[in-house]
Amino acid sequence: MARAGTTARKTRNQMEKRQAIFEAALDVFSEKGLRGATLEQVAKAAGLSKQNVVYYFAGKDEIYAELLESLLEKWVQPLHDLTADGDPLDEILTYVSRKVQMSRNMPRESRLFATEILHGAPRLGEVLPTDLKTLVDEKAAIIQGWMDAGKLAPLDPHHLIFSIWAMTQHYADFDVQVRSVLGPERSASRFEDAEQFIKDMLIRTLRP
Repeated sequence: MARAGTTARKTRNQMEKRQAIFEAALDVFSEKGLRGATLEQVAKAAGLSKQNVVYYFAGKDEIYAELLESLLEKWVQPLHDLTADGDPLDEILTYVSRKVQMSRNMPRESRLFATEILHGAPRLGEVLPTDLKTLVDEKAAIIQGWMDAGKLAPLDPHHLIFSIWAMTQHYADFDVQVRSVLGPERSASRFEDAEQFIKDMLIRTLRP
């Protein structure tokens, strides 16, 4: 019997089951990573039997690979959208805003990518030095051009991008720590406060 994922057309029920598996896998993989997760854990989180999951996917590796692939384009889109045609500072601050919102609205996705990297990038290992490097190099060149033109203060553009990743994604990957340190009252506005703080710091750092 062919698995549902190999058929040319999928019924609505099949698509809903696959989406339920992806949602469950996102929870499991973002917490345990590929190595620590099991197909049984994914099935239980999806409210399905292991046999039902295997009908749609050959195993956890296939689920993980398809999940990462489906999320990767969405995850890097804010950097794609940084353009040389815009105002330099506005472009960078808009990028910060979108990254903070992703940490707020997509914490599982952020933790999934963090866990993938911490485990040696078993599925993204080929993407990091190729597609991602090409994208970052392209945007770093734009930022360097703004700096050379005197529109931004001179800094290493690659490390600027890395710093934005670190500052914004921290609020998803270490949310428990952030909430614990800030306490209940300040935690309620942690994303708004973080975005404003990061923007203020970058404005002072990058303004020529």
